[in-house]
Amino acid sequence: MSIQNLNTYDPFADEGDAIGDEVGTQQNYIHIRVQQRNGRKTLTTLQGLPKGASLSPDYVWHGPSDADCDWLGVEYDPKKLLKAFKKEFACNGTLVDDEENGQIIQLQGDQRLKISNFLIEEGIPKSTIKLHGF
Repeated sequence: MSIQNLNTYDPFADEGDAIGDEVGTQQNYIHIRVQQRNGRKTLTTLQGLPKGASLSPDYVWHGPSDADCDWLGVEYDPKKLLKAFKKEFACNGTLVDDEENGQIIQLQGDQRLKISNFLIEEGIPKSTIKLHGF
């Protein structure tokens, strides 16, 4: 018989994950985070957009047709996607290469909802997008 209240609890762990151990893979989710800079300035990061995200033809590398594939069917071009974000949201942004997470898109300002709506309009399921922040 074990005592339940002596287990460690991580409040920042994912849902359904009591002690912070990975239950599933986090590679399936697109994470949109906001980070505080100095003063009122913020930075929005987009990570986890898989190499197979299916977006409209302006933002993708043209592989198999979009009609026969789900949202993991076509490679996206992060440079074109960043350019579209910058033009649509009227902000500056950059691509950051990370060893663990691959390419991360950083945008100035709090663009979480705008990015989320943009990705949903492009056909990525809402259940795969995780919004983080204050």
